[in-house]
Amino acid sequence: MAMVFTQTLQLQSLRPLCSSSPKPPKYPSQFIPSINSPISSPIKPTKLSHSNHGITRWSPLVARASASDSTANIGDILGDVSIFKADGQPVFFKDLWDQKEGMAVVALLRHFGCPCCWELAATLKESKAKFDSAGVKLIAVGVGTPNKARILADRLPFPMECLYADPERKAYDVLGLYYGIGRTFFNPASAKVFSRFESLRNAVKNYTIEATPDDRSSVLQQGGMFVFKGKQLLYARKDEGTGDHAPLDDIVDTCCRTPASTA
Repeated sequence: MAMVFTQTLQLQSLRPLCSSSPKPPKYPSQFIPSINSPISSPIKPTKLSHSNHGITRWSPLVARASASDSTANIGDILGDVSIFKADGQPVFFKDLWDQKEGMAVVALLRHFGCPCCWELAATLKESKAKFDSAGVKLIAVGVGTPNKARILADRLPFPMECLYADPERKAYDVLGLYYGIGRTFFNPASAKVFSRFESLRNAVKNYTIEATPDDRSSVLQQGGMFVFKGKQLLYARKDEGTGDHAPLDDIVDTCCRTPASTA
């Protein structure tokens, strides 16, 4: 039921896409590998190792010439990306948290008109007290203009000071998040929403499709979840499909295992 509801809304949004091609990413997609798991300790990400389960961990081994060279400085690259506050003011990622020792949970939603993203935003809001007590800043970014972000913030509701808009999907391109019709509508990972029907239904009580981006190609964007300490990436996970969100327990565990600076 939840999947049908989600895909119906998204298919309605996709109609203007029939005569256009998907927007290609501006940055190489190999910055962040397929699915990443939390790192057990704050170490410099220099080498990538893969398992049969699609999990990728960074380890402090000798670096080789590969995509990991880009991953090692992803904090610097992302820091120079400009997005918007919900009130419309532009801001750089590097100005959102202390780039030396501050910790941040960066949740990239698909777009502000995605029902599954309203569910994720509701879950993040419920966890905000835990993040605050651990000195971790919560940053939720969605595809769309600031006025679309305000619709979600007002109707969910969601704390506006934690919500940011990325209408051009700059951060999504930098982080190599998935994009396309197959990922959006036909990936098996999207079936996970069936197990969260009650959570989804509660989150969309005040939902409106008006929050969907005017650029309908944006509904093909997938999201992801990241945890940073300063510029160092501690946790990274790309959503394989619509509604395939990172387990919040993993995020909280990563934040609590790595104390934020008290300075």
